[in-house]
Amino acid sequence: MHSINSSNIEIATFFLIGIPGLEHIHAWISVPICFMYLVAIFGNCTILFVIRTASSLHAPMYYFLSGLAVSDLGLSLSSLPTMLRIFVFNATGISPNACFAQEFFIHGFTDMESSVLLAMSFDRFLAIRHPLRYSSILTNARVAKMGLVFLIKSMLLVLPFPFTLKKLTYCRKSLLSHSYCLHQDVMKLACSDNTVNFFYGFFVALCMMSDSVFIVVSYIFILKTLMGIGSHKERLKALNTCVSHICAVLIFYVPIIALASMHRFGKHKSPVAMILIADIFLLVPLLMNPIVYCVKTRQIREKVWGKLCLK
Repeated sequence: MHSINSSNIEIATFFLIGIPGLEHIHAWISVPICFMYLVAIFGNCTILFVIRTASSLHAPMYYFLSGLAVSDLGLSLSSLPTMLRIFVFNATGISPNACFAQEFFIHGFTDMESSVLLAMSFDRFLAIRHPLRYSSILTNARVAKMGLVFLIKSMLLVLPFPFTLKKLTYCRKSLLSHSYCLHQDVMKLACSDNTVNFFYGFFVALCMMSDSVFIVVSYIFILKTLMGIGSHKERLKALNTCVSHICAVLIFYVPIIALASMHRFGKHKSPVAMILIADIFLLVPLLMNPIVYCVKTRQIREKVWGKLCLK
């Protein structure tokens, strides 16, 4: 067995996994996976291009949507290499350093997307609760500062992950349980004490879940504000502006909660179920977010169709 770092890592290669029992049709499974990645990348790039080129979309709501698209693109490009290698070429090996780098970017962009979804809920609350003061509170400069803070916070929060994983000793197990590297998955391979990794990973998970709590609180205030609107038609009109964001929140958080619960509490968990939920966690938000926002947001839909018809 070769050694990458004689003091820390004794295993030279980790092995990712496709779908157990279906290895003989991985090539066929790669077709819809590649299609989903192409649609996700094209859809998010389209949203970024439309918002960049349409001056009427230079507003806080669409800047936050750009942040969501950037996060989705980051997740796509972080996970795409190993997914394609496994399902197209049946190459499951990955070096520890590459694995640590991949989990850093996956967790970083995941936290960034969570932060953007929180900011979007705050944006919807302001637009409904204080419509006349909305543009003066959420200026372009403030939105840019918020975006920079989210990016720095997300990267700094997960920055210890690769370094703490690198300090562990891996000497017996080398088979991971997903098609890409996750912190909680890699640390379980260690044959040395991973207490620090466990508690810091739990802290990062709590930080991310706190975003979901604040999102729920935002919508409680939004509903309270809506109940104070006398006209039923106006209430529905205001609530309709939140539908896209609610869909994005559910698409993002439901697989994460399911996957985290199975990792923490699933004593007799099915490996196939774990892998499918993990793949859903990555692929579905990347695919569905641009579709949901193009379908439900009239301004985005009109600009996209306008660009397509112009072509």
